[in-house]
Amino acid sequence: MSDFFEEGSRLLTPNAFEFVLDGELKRALRSQNFLTLVVLEAKREWEGLMVTADDGTLDEVAQLVGREVRDTDLLGKTEKGSLALVLLDADFENSTRVIDRLVSRIDDYDFPTPLRISVGAACYPTQAVDAETLKQRAVSRPVVSWRGGPSMPRTSITRH
Repeated sequence: MSDFFEEGSRLLTPNAFEFVLDGELKRALRSQNFLTLVVLEAKREWEGLMVTADDGTLDEVAQLVGREVRDTDLLGKTEKGSLALVLLDADFENSTRVIDRLVSRIDDYDFPTPLRISVGAACYPTQAVDAETLKQRAVSRPVVSWRGGPSMPRTSITRH
């Protein structure tokens, strides 16, 4: 079980997330249900550059996200150092309401360092029919960009 989840959390490891996403896509195909993949890319400022957030920061964001989604939704890390969330039985329209809640939760959190968080989403079957295309579309279709932290204005949200 320790290889399936990150230590002490319900956050799936990258390999476990890939495995479960593949299974859920097959289930959605059989049952003709929607499934939305949401990808959160977190970057932080380091010596004047924006770099991929470290595991500690990513875990903080994951805890915030985990409080806003159903226990049945899947939350995991990707190989590229992002967070990924699978909203089961959710079409794109319903998913945008979840994303708005996530952004609101993140906006209310006081991160110790400046962060930039981009949230992208793609829905099966309307925007992709396989796992690779779904991931590519979610990353390439930003829904919200958020920037905040101690040296930044409280909120700077851009809807795409």
